[in-house]
Amino acid sequence: MNYGPRAMRYAIISDIHSNLEALTTVLVEIGKQNVDEIICLGDVVGYGANPDEVAELVRSEAKYTVRGNHDDALFSDTTFSSINSFAKLAITYNSGLLSDQNKEWLRDLPMSHKLDKILLVHACPSEPKSWKYIFTKAEAEVELSSFEEKICLIGHTHMPVVFSLKDTGGISSSSEGMGHVKELINVGSVGQPRDGDNRASFGIVDTGNFTYSNFRVEYDYRTAADKIIAAQLPGFLAERLHKGR
Repeated sequence: MNYGPRAMRYAIISDIHSNLEALTTVLVEIGKQNVDEIICLGDVVGYGANPDEVAELVRSEAKYTVRGNHDDALFSDTTFSSINSFAKLAITYNSGLLSDQNKEWLRDLPMSHKLDKILLVHACPSEPKSWKYIFTKAEAEVELSSFEEKICLIGHTHMPVVFSLKDTGGISSSSEGMGHVKELINVGSVGQPRDGDNRASFGIVDTGNFTYSNFRVEYDYRTAADKIIAAQLPGFLAERLHKGR
């Protein structure tokens, strides 16, 4: 008889960036996928026009949320100084719209969280608050050696990919996770994809066999972009929603 943790299906969202249209569409799709819990990997706010509504939804729907660099930039001068000029304008705008309760929740988010054989972190497991980006196999190989769990779930680059440490050694990259020795899984971005596909991205991890699937969902990006323009935020932030870059 197995007395270990029961198998779970986790829906993983990340990098929502105050995009209410993307988040609400993704949550509807997640509702069709028979998941047990929702996990958010941070960057709840930034770039978009609806930070308070998005924070409220993530608070109510996600069982676990970790802090992203844009969330941190609301409160940390060091992190704020490290983001680009467009992001600074958006964070300043977002800060003025967030309720005190949602600001307190964002301020208290942990940098990382462990769930049995899964590690949650926004950017990189080796130094969560360095906000390093992981794009290449070489960068992923360093990070795969920095955690003990079977899976580390990340966002930050807005580009979905799975880096796997294979049984035979070496690193592979793909769009799906197949239960290798260890995997570093980037779930992409709900609210601002940057891989040339403007559809919202999220993932599902099944701990029954430790597999991962990535999902893409069309949403009303035009309305989200129009809201950015109406808020007098940089037009570039609206244009990239159309292009997925």
